[in-house]
Amino acid sequence: MTQATPTDRTAPADAPGTLRFAKGHGTHNDFVLVADTRGDLDLTPEQVRRLADRRGGVGADGVIRLAPTAALARSGETVADDVLAEEPGAIWFMDYRNADGSVSEMCGNGVRVFTAFAESLGLADLDGGAELALGTRAGVKRVRRETGPDGASWYAVDMGPWRLPGGEDSARAGADAAVAVRGWDAPRPALSVDLGNPHTVVALASADELDALDLSVAPEVAPVPQAGTNVELVVPLGEEREADGTVVGRARMRVHERGVGETQSCGTGACAAALAVRTWASAGGRPAPDTWYVEVPGGLLRVRSLPDGHVELAGPAEIVFTGETRL
Repeated sequence: MTQATPTDRTAPADAPGTLRFAKGHGTHNDFVLVADTRGDLDLTPEQVRRLADRRGGVGADGVIRLAPTAALARSGETVADDVLAEEPGAIWFMDYRNADGSVSEMCGNGVRVFTAFAESLGLADLDGGAELALGTRAGVKRVRRETGPDGASWYAVDMGPWRLPGGEDSARAGADAAVAVRGWDAPRPALSVDLGNPHTVVALASADELDALDLSVAPEVAPVPQAGTNVELVVPLGEEREADGTVVGRARMRVHERGVGETQSCGTGACAAALAVRTWASAGGRPAPDTWYVEVPGGLLRVRSLPDGHVELAGPAEIVFTGETRL
């Protein structure tokens, strides 16, 4: 594992009232990224909303602050203490905020973009098979670089453990919640999936139905999760055999993210959708693929169920420009 430590050389030197930033995306799930290498920047919810505003700010689905994990521990973020206890080498922490200014536990696309940002700053080096361990409010995440199916550079993230909040009962029933989308005559059954942040997944019959959805308003979920939920609408596309003989599944998804609205992609949402489809596919007792390719409006992601009960997410990430803005 190779990563730089916090130094004054890497700390931002913004003029008073200004903030340097980068803009990046993972399958068009986009973020404003800020390097706070000294750990002394305190972004308010209002500032986050202004940065994420697509008309009055930079524009993004969320804001990511790169900060020293130790600095967050000193400021009272108990999860940062847990991160350092699990992995002392997790020097950097991904402080993620939704576009509405609210704090979020985790963002799968954000982790990959965070890693690309850290590499661009010289704070991480994933060459030669090295990995980056970073802190999040959903625990330590480990990232490595690999080549995607399109030949482009991808990042693969061990997203950690996942679970069905409804347990085996929900797996057998295939649902433990109901979701209503504007334009539907009645709510439809849905399955809750937890990846450190909450998801509710609904199966649809066809791509045409998926394309016709009105997600301009938040779907209604019952029972209402205490901290809200992301809602994934997914169409299973069946299974296929790759050149090496491995059977993989495919699915197509749209997502309404908690605190954001509909986005072009959601990494944890893709994981939740793939894991829900895998759960449904295996309900009859037949084995379902461990690897799923999930098509989102912004591109393609790969989700893999790991033997240790973890799930891995892989996909592209790109830093597209840097700039300076007034707070």
